[in-house]
Parts: sequence; structure tokens; C-alpha cells
Amino acid sequence: MSLLNLPEPILDCILKLLSPMELVSMSEVCTCLRDRCRSDPLWEVHIKKKWGGVIGDVAYKEWHWHITTTKEKGINQLHQQHNIQNGSLGPFSGTWPMLYLRSYLEDCSHLNTSLANSFMMALYFSLENGKFWFPAQIYRGLLVRDALVRYDSKTDKFQARQQNGGWQVMGNNIQWDILRAPPVDTPPWNLHVSDCLQDLKPEDHIEIQRKRRRESTPYDWWYAVIGHMESCNENQNFCRCRYSETLIVEFKQYSHGSSMRRVKLPRNGEQFEEPTRCYGGIRKLHSDEEIQRWEKLLPPHQTPAARIRRIRGIARGVRFLA
Repeated sequence: MSLLNLPEPILDCILKLLSPMELVSMSEVCTCLRDRCRSDPLWEVHIKKKWGGVIGDVAYKEWHWHITTTKEKGINQLHQQHNIQNGSLGPFSGTWPMLYLRSYLEDCSHLNTSLANSFMMALYFSLENGKFWFPAQIYRGLLVRDALVRYDSKTDKFQARQQNGGWQVMGNNIQWDILRAPPVDTPPWNLHVSDCLQDLKPEDHIEIQRKRRRESTPYDWWYAVIGHMESCNENQNFCRCRYSETLIVEFKQYSHGSSMRRVKLPRNGEQFEEPTRCYGGIRKLHSDEEIQRWEKLLPPHQTPAARIRRIRGIARGVRFLA
């Protein structure tokens, strides 16, 4: 009995069990299996399994541009165009070119006509081979920084570059666990348009854009928590902070009493400037997984468990005095 004589649902189940390299081998058997083994649904599973934590909608959109342009213009024409003007495609030596996209495809020669029609399969091997520099974010303490990264299969780590007056090297041994896919499609130079400002209330966990007060500096995303107004007694039944035109943003990594811990921001979403820092848009965190990941990065004296111990210590002191 031929493999192709199997019912299609059974054949699909078999193909789903194959590894990427086994799918490539199977695709070389015949035309029918080639089309099946290169289908986007099969390769989407492998991409999400390996790259799902670092590849997001922004990277998919960038990849769509690259592969669509390759199909429309052809590889030779793209290389000729790259030699005339700096772009986001093609080989280079020395200083990085000025990118007009938020990604870079070093080599598109592997995108022949047939592979260019396999969106997910082509993306998988461009990632695996380190040809595709894609947008991601890197955890650096209690902030994340936008970067272009590519995978190094020899070390199972990433190389990263940041645009700040030129594409500067951020690191060559970036671990998987400090990378994430950008959760919003906002370039690091742009003010993020917040859609949650009117709903924010004390104890909400957020990420906020923050940068040094220089026009040429991109934003980073900082972890923070919405706090209470100074005039509030923090009683949940009487708290009116959520109706105030002012937001109290607390950066938990700083100790109590530090001038860096609390900042007052207008709730209108406009950029707010201090003598040395600028604050931009806010993104509210809804996922427990995201919040827990940030809390694990807090200094030991600022973790939720430490706060509970402090509260219990205060309670014991009150009972002792009574």
C-alpha cells in the first residue's frame, strides 16, 4: 500500500509527527508530498514550538515583506537595488547599512521560486540559519530593550544589535530566557498610543516607555505598578485614585524613599518630561505569566513574599504594642 493511498487525515497526522529535517526529506519523494510537506500549517507548528517565545506579529509582518518582495522582483534585481541604495536586504561588510525596515535579511539566495511559495518553511530555515535578523526585546533587569537579533545554531544563542546612532552590538551570547517577542507593534523611537489609561487603578501592573531626555535615544519598556495618591488612605472601599487625572507610577526596583521610586504622570497619554527622563505610553499587563516573570526579576527585598513578611512584621508589632 502506497503512503499516498492513506486517507488524508491519517497522512496529515503522520506528517505532523515528523521533524523539520524529516519533512524536508519527505518533500523530495514526489510532487504531491512536496506540496504537503511544505504547507504552512505543518511548519507553523514547528515555528511556534521552537520560536514561539521570541517571534511575534512584528517579525511575521517583516518576513511577509521580505518574501513578497523576493517573489515580485526576483533575487538578482534585489541585489542590484541593494548595491544602489541602503536597504534591509542583501549581504554587507563593515558598518551596517541604514535599514528602512525593522528587520534584516542577509541572504535571500535560498529563497528560490518554490521555497518563496512556502512562507512558514522559508521563515523556519532563515531563522535556523541565522540569515534573518528579526525584531525582539531583551530583558535587562527591570526593563526590556528593543533589538534586532539572529540565531546562532552553533551556540544555541542569539546575537543582538541595537539602533542608537548606528547599529551597535548588544551581545553575542544572548540566552533564550531573556528574549521575548514585542507585545506591541510600536517602534522604539515612537510614542506608544495607550488604550488603557482611563481604566488604570492602584495595584495594576504595567509596562511604561521611558528614556533619557535626548531626542536621539529610543524608548525602553520599564516594569512598574500603579500606586495610590499621597492623599489616599489606601482603603479599597474609599479609594478614588482611579478617577484622578494624575497617575502614580511606582518602580518597585527602587527602595522606599528613593526619588526614583514614584513619579506622577498625567492620564492624558502625552509624553511627560522630567529634568533627566522622558515617559511615554503605557501598556497594562493582563497575563499572570507576564507579571510573574517581572516579579522574579525584582530585588529580594521588593518581591511579593518580602512584602507579605513586612506586613506580618508590622502586624505583630501592633499587637505587641496593644
